[in-house]
Amino acid sequence: MILRRSLLAATAAVASVAALPRATAAANPNTTEAFRTRMNKLHLAPASEQITALRTGRISSRQLLDQLLAHHAATNPGLNAVVTVDADDARTAADKADRHLATTGRALGGLHGLPMTVKDALETANLRTTCGSPELTSHIPDTDADVVALLRAAGAIIYGKSNVPTMCQDIQTSNPIFGKTKNPFGDAHTAGGSSGGPSVSVAAGLSSLEIGSDLAGSLRLPAAYNGVYALRTSRGASPIVPTRGHIPRPPGWRSSSDMLALGPIARNAADLDLLLDVIAAPAPTDGAAWSINLPAPSRTSLRQYRVGLWADDDFCRVDAATRALLDQVSTVVRNSGASVDDAARPVDFGASNHLFERLMYATSAATASDAAFAGEVAAAENVADDSPSAHYLKSRTMRHREWARADEDRRKLGAQWANYFTTHDILITPATPTAAVPDQTTVPANDRHITVDGERRGFYEQTSWLNLSSPVGLPTVVMPTGQTSDGRPLAIQIIGPYLSDRTVIHVAKLLAKVLPSAPKAPALTA
Repeated sequence: MILRRSLLAATAAVASVAALPRATAAANPNTTEAFRTRMNKLHLAPASEQITALRTGRISSRQLLDQLLAHHAATNPGLNAVVTVDADDARTAADKADRHLATTGRALGGLHGLPMTVKDALETANLRTTCGSPELTSHIPDTDADVVALLRAAGAIIYGKSNVPTMCQDIQTSNPIFGKTKNPFGDAHTAGGSSGGPSVSVAAGLSSLEIGSDLAGSLRLPAAYNGVYALRTSRGASPIVPTRGHIPRPPGWRSSSDMLALGPIARNAADLDLLLDVIAAPAPTDGAAWSINLPAPSRTSLRQYRVGLWADDDFCRVDAATRALLDQVSTVVRNSGASVDDAARPVDFGASNHLFERLMYATSAATASDAAFAGEVAAAENVADDSPSAHYLKSRTMRHREWARADEDRRKLGAQWANYFTTHDILITPATPTAAVPDQTTVPANDRHITVDGERRGFYEQTSWLNLSSPVGLPTVVMPTGQTSDGRPLAIQIIGPYLSDRTVIHVAKLLAKVLPSAPKAPALTA
């Protein structure tokens, strides 16, 4: 009865907006049935549509949550994307959101009443956060990660946690606690990682929005493999999305990797903007004096953009399907009237990748135990320069002077990118060398590999294109477009200059109108 009164009051508060669908439905019985069908499947709609329905009283937060929970019960067992659910607390929060809207007629924020899942690497107060590690099986944080606090302040309802590899240290998603997350386009192929659970959750309609984390492609790789959109947000000396409360680092640490960036995952580009509005904010310690005001897109139409195109490279060759997609992108963008430069390169691919790996290995050493790190130091002192492990060991154990010089090289690399963007607005590249590769969670690490047009290649080459923008913190959108002959999504990557997050999203919106759509996961169309 409380829920019914709440819904009626919310509807009355926005009667001028909500009356139109009801009046149309009353005049046309066929529309009534269509409207009911749409509302019954609202959990599969984009976030913007869900939020509009919540605001106008067409559905309550509790009703939308119950739809998602029913969909979870029917869909998640076959995917294992969402691994922890707190239905009781979520229903309590949803009822509270409905009462607030009914009483005040105002939303708390941009996500008021929206149920969603959150990556199990982000701490959630009073809700288990394991990051897939047996050592954290019973970890229930006292406080939210900063970005989760922003979600709640905007009115979001956190109903569950999505799966990750153990301590986010794999590019496919499986761990000893919850097992493997499956790709919704077929069990034989990986869901990617480390944001495999979040990407599958969005792709399969278990959540309209998610937050992923990205150091070495951990947000964008699974987005590409599961046919969803993702944004790696800008990161300078500080990130534009606060990272405290992300595991790893261990619970209680105040710092994070100097290349870690958090960003939104959605089923369309517009919803990336919607979530970016909420999570682009200074850390609480800076909020008294700082604000973040990202610039608007630099152009208004596709034909106005100066587009760089990097379709392939000897350093990381792409397969025939991906190259054909980039050829199609080139044709479409040229036909739009935009200028396209497919010759100029902002950086040397191999040198950039080498520097990125040095910095990544160095920052990952921060949480090693004293004993383990001492062993690595000893090993690094004795390893031959031409040993396969030399690069890893010497990077992990570099002295601060060496790191400072590597950081200077990173800043020079950033200057090269900035110079490139004086004559180009954005750069389009492949997201990955291929569509989703075969799952190899049961294959020993040293035996894992990918195959590109029949050629055996290194397992971690999956992320090479993604790592172009990682060391210098450039905003990067991965957008799904097209598919392979067997129905797996393909994707491209859109890179922009520092703090042009709105621009790369805008380009994705424009391209989505003229490029072929990617397939939808079966769970969305069943």
